[in-house]
Amino acid sequence: MNTGILKAEGLCKSYGSKRVLEGLDLTIQPGRIYGLIGRNGAGKTTLLGILTGQNIKDSGQVTCDGEPVWENCRALEQICFSRELQPTLFSGPNNQKVRYYLKSAAIFYPNWDQEYADRLLNEFQLEPKKKISQLSKGQMSMVTILIALASRAPITILDEPAAGLDVVMRERFYQLLLEDFAQTGRTFLVSTHIIEEAASVFEQVIILDQGRILENSPTEELVEQFRYISGREDVVDQACAGLEVLSVQQMGRHKTAAVRGSDAQFRQARQADVDVSPMNLQNVFVALCGHGDAQ
Repeated sequence: MNTGILKAEGLCKSYGSKRVLEGLDLTIQPGRIYGLIGRNGAGKTTLLGILTGQNIKDSGQVTCDGEPVWENCRALEQICFSRELQPTLFSGPNNQKVRYYLKSAAIFYPNWDQEYADRLLNEFQLEPKKKISQLSKGQMSMVTILIALASRAPITILDEPAAGLDVVMRERFYQLLLEDFAQTGRTFLVSTHIIEEAASVFEQVIILDQGRILENSPTEELVEQFRYISGREDVVDQACAGLEVLSVQQMGRHKTAAVRGSDAQFRQARQADVDVSPMNLQNVFVALCGHGDAQ
């Protein structure tokens, strides 16, 4: 279904004296599920807003299939940006009804699937006549998920879609996401803080740190480059020779190091009297973006 390539080149964005994005380059290839992770303030929402033409950049460019995204209806029709609804607006409570958002989406997205939207509306037990200000945080998340999935947009971007959902609904969301991907093959880009739950869904992970893309790699390939090495301090130091040591945690003479290296280097390390254990995506993220913080 999806042939679109979403590309950012040299993006810069500041708010006052704070530089949020710094010369950022990113290419979103079609037909993949991407995860976007980063610490608070890393620039994730700003980046997503610029990619979807909802936020103004200072410099750089964003294109979809070579066409500029900014104020380009033809490009924007290919992109759905689903973000958290707000219960209040500048003028007071958000009194727009759920059905208003669904009707607006049906008009804007040319691939809108009304039958699928109705099915999700029933499954999520959402009342179309209810005002957004009357919804719980979880229900507001369900509305944004419904719109994102039913849009059938070739490039679908979700910013913290699981915010407010309980563990059962978070599991159901990822199940729906995978089912839709298997059926349509469209591109998904999901920004989330709940890394451990989402890791198995992400084919590719983008790590944003201090306004720059730190990693943009297939998830399994990235995670395989990292290990914990633990044991007696002096032995761990010897085993880590030649490896990139990202952080350490020490208790007495016992030491644990988060390291990055190759399979050959990890095999070499195992010859020492140390424990070499795998890391998951959340561990990798903390090691890369903790900037020396304790694990």
